[in-house]
Amino acid sequence: MIDIQKLTPKDFPPCLREIPQAPKYLYARGKIPNWDEHIFLSVVGSRKFSAYGRSACAELIAGLAGYPIVIVSGLAIGIDSIAHESALKAGLLTLAVPGSGLNPAVLYPSQNRRLAEKILEADGALLSESEPDERATVWSFPRRNRIMAGLSQAVLLIEATEKSGTLITARLALDYNRDVLVVPGSIFSPSSIGTNKLITQGATPVLDSADILRALHLEVEDDKKQESLFADLSPEEKKIVEILQTEPLPRDELLRVAKFSASTGNSLLMVLEIKGVIKEIGGEICLC
Repeated sequence: MIDIQKLTPKDFPPCLREIPQAPKYLYARGKIPNWDEHIFLSVVGSRKFSAYGRSACAELIAGLAGYPIVIVSGLAIGIDSIAHESALKAGLLTLAVPGSGLNPAVLYPSQNRRLAEKILEADGALLSESEPDERATVWSFPRRNRIMAGLSQAVLLIEATEKSGTLITARLALDYNRDVLVVPGSIFSPSSIGTNKLITQGATPVLDSADILRALHLEVEDDKKQESLFADLSPEEKKIVEILQTEPLPRDELLRVAKFSASTGNSLLMVLEIKGVIKEIGGEICLC
C-alpha cells in the first residue's frame, strides 16, 4: 500500500500559496520538511549535462552540508538526478517534484524510481500536483516548474542551452521575486549559452558554495572565523585591516596611508601576518 497524502493550501508554505495560479492541492509521499525551519533551494539544469556541470553541481551541494537547506529538484535525468544524489551524499534533505503522479507505476522517469525510494528512505519527500496515477505529459513539466520555483527561496541553474526548458524555471523564479543563482560556463559551450545570458541580465553568478550561502542569508563559516579574528585585533591593527578592505597596497604606501612610522607599522604587519589576517603577494599586502 503506497501512502500518498493530499495537501491543501493550509499545508503549503506561505511563499507557495502566494504565487499566481497557486495549486489547489498537492499530493505528497514521505516526510515533508518543516517549512519554517528550512531554506528551500531549487537546483535545475540540463538533461544533457557535461562533466563540468556534473562536477559543479556535486561540489556546490557538498559545500552546503550542515546547513538547514533542502535541495529541491524535478527527479529528471541529468542535473536534477545529480542534485538529488549530491544532497543525499551530503546529508541534506531533498524534495523531488516529478512531472507525473506519485504512484510508482507511473512515476517519471521510470529510470529514477530507485532514486525516488532513496529520497524517501533518507526522510525526504516527493511532491506533485498530478493525480497519483496520472502519467507525465508535455504540459505537466512547466506546471511543476512553477511549484519548484514557488516553494523555494532561490533557484540555482547549472547549465542550460539557449532554448532550454530549464530557463522556464528561472523566468518563473524572477516573476515570483526569488533569487536566481547561476553557475557560469565556458563561452564556447552550447550548454552554457542560456545560463551565461542570464548572468548578463542580472542573475547572481555562483563561483562556490559560499556564494549560495550568502545569497540565502546564511552565515558562512569562513566569515564567522574572520569576524571572530577581527574582533580580537587592537585599534591599530583594525585600522590597517580597514584600509586593506578597499584594495591591496604596497607596504610603504600602506604605512603612509595608515600614518604609522616604519618601525611601528612593520611590527603591526608582522603580528597581523602571524595571526593569519594578512599576507604579502607580489609586493602588495592584502587580506587573507
